[in-house]
Amino acid sequence: MSSPTIKLTSGYDMPRVGFGLWKVNNDTCADQVYSAIKAGYRLLDGAADYGNEKEVGQGIARAIKDGLVKREDLFVVSKLWNTFHDGDKVEPIVRKQLEDLGVEYFDLFLIHFPVALKYVDPAERYPPGWTNADGKVEFSKATIQETWQAVESLVDKKLARSIGVSNFSAQLIMDLLRHARIRPAALQIEHHPYLQQKELVKYVQGEGIAITAYSSFGPLSFIELDMSRAQSTPTLFEHDIVKSAAAKHDKTPAQVLLRWATQRDIAVIPKSNNPARLAQNLDVTGWSLEQAEIDAINNLDLNLRFNDPVNSLKR
Repeated sequence: MSSPTIKLTSGYDMPRVGFGLWKVNNDTCADQVYSAIKAGYRLLDGAADYGNEKEVGQGIARAIKDGLVKREDLFVVSKLWNTFHDGDKVEPIVRKQLEDLGVEYFDLFLIHFPVALKYVDPAERYPPGWTNADGKVEFSKATIQETWQAVESLVDKKLARSIGVSNFSAQLIMDLLRHARIRPAALQIEHHPYLQQKELVKYVQGEGIAITAYSSFGPLSFIELDMSRAQSTPTLFEHDIVKSAAAKHDKTPAQVLLRWATQRDIAVIPKSNNPARLAQNLDVTGWSLEQAEIDAINNLDLNLRFNDPVNSLKR
């Protein structure tokens, strides 16, 4: 089984369903990536600060060696961390990330957050984080325009085929489009029934920018991080509306949540180390929820955000 695709403004096709690499442990990462590729996943969504790009590369290399795929069959995504926003720091860190992954180019490269932090040499701290080597948050004076121009140069140098942003608001995207030589091809955002960001989605899709949702299962993605807000929020898997739709279509609650997004032209990047769930999570485009079910899930919106950088900046 493979995933249908979304045509990006860059001209490339992005799979509508991918495998997310956030919180994939280093000791199991290579095996999980290999299993995901074997199950049919072709989009792998990673980032520098996930701290597992070398292991992701090992899984990719093994899959290619075993003949499961060719490099051109894969859609490899990564992100620029906040401490590398200064224009002259972008290309060097991207080349390091590519080397860690063992690939020559990214299919899609995103600015991870619209937050510029002071440069921290990878020799001092890697994977990167929100703080410097002394545990302090220090801001950089790099503007989004400066960073975006450096990211655009990655396309010119064939280090990235498509570029985009993550965790940007509509207002920031409006500003970016004013000066962009290469328009962002994609936006990645936290998106689930408790945080639907409807106006942002409408605006971005109207601009022809593809949207990828992360944390499609809402609080479940954050419970293991000991986040009190996530622990006190009812899980979507147990919600009667989601469970009812799952029973009616003979699907899992996870499949219902993923189909709710893909049916609205939003890409998803779930993860699992369970072979059965890997296959199930990929099967979220070949069937449809009824409009009444979509409307009922739409009514669950609480504007409840879990991945808020302000929490990290309070350190």
